Amino acid sequence: MVGANSKTLSGQSKAAIIAISLGTESAAAVFKYLKEEEIEQLIVEISRIGNVEPEISEQVVNEFYQMCLAQKYITEGGMDYAKEVLEKAFGVQGATNIIDKITSSLKVRSFDFIRKIEPQYLLGFLQNEHAQTIALILSYAKIDQASQIISMLPKEKQIDVIERMATLERTSPEIIKDVEASLEKKLSTVFTDQFTETGGVENVAEILNHVDRGTEKYISEELYKKNQDLAEEIRKRMFVFEDIVSLDDISIQRVLRDVDNKDLMIALKGANSDTQEIIYANLSSRVRDTIKEDIQFMRGIRVRDVDASQQVIVDIIRRLEDAGEITIQRGGIEDELI
Repeated sequence: MVGANSKTLSGQSKAAIIAISLGTESAAAVFKYLKEEEIEQLIVEISRIGNVEPEISEQVVNEFYQMCLAQKYITEGGMDYAKEVLEKAFGVQGATNIIDKITSSLKVRSFDFIRKIEPQYLLGFLQNEHAQTIALILSYAKIDQASQIISMLPKEKQIDVIERMATLERTSPEIIKDVEASLEKKLSTVFTDQFTETGGVENVAEILNHVDRGTEKYISEELYKKNQDLAEEIRKRMFVFEDIVSLDDISIQRVLRDVDNKDLMIALKGANSDTQEIIYANLSSRVRDTIKEDIQFMRGIRVRDVDASQQVIVDIIRRLEDAGEITIQRGGIEDELI
């Protein structure tokens, strides 16, 4: 692992290094608490890594030790206590980094058992729960699960759940554990098979991108009445500029008719090659050659200017969709054609 450092290693590589550092007996004792597939992955990674430089091993072990301490503080004293102790030991930024690492590791495991359950069945266990509980659980569900369940909830509850999901940030491990245990107990009659970031605007936007247009439109409009800033923040993330590649050629040509050439050039300046290619393919040869030539001479374009021009185009796309002039293909329940 020459040239590597702990910051560039994957979580799987770090776990393998910890196992190597523990020695065979201690590692074997830890393996007893892992699933078969996890052990298999670790063994493969250990064999791939080979020899580990001492400084790399020391960095990884130290990071692991810090996370163990942090988890202990969180379990024993809760959020405020853990934050205070960690800041004294590692500084404000160090404490934040450690908690963020714990967040990432816990996010994968929490509510893992729900991800194999059909949305219709899971809905039966969730529909009578408080909106905050539903929001928390759906934040851990797969996108297609969450989108279908949102679509099947009563309309008055859809808004409440979406708003709570979008404003979720960190939830204490105690609450996660209690809610997870309660749901698992309910499901166990049929299925036998810390600070954690949950939900957020990005998660909600992705879910709404996968529900049917009717549900998405209703939720967007009602949420806008209740919380305009939040609704607009979600809306901005629901169709990004790069998603233009998912539009058909006729829709792209319709969009481009309403786009100012200056905005188009700035937007394309910061676009990836796939997006550039599909847009160029839907321009006339004269316009395409002119824009390509002008872009070559563009210098000093700020990232925020690129973002602004791309957002202008996204807003045009959303406006045309609302007017029924173009169609954005979504996952989940497909729109009925007549």
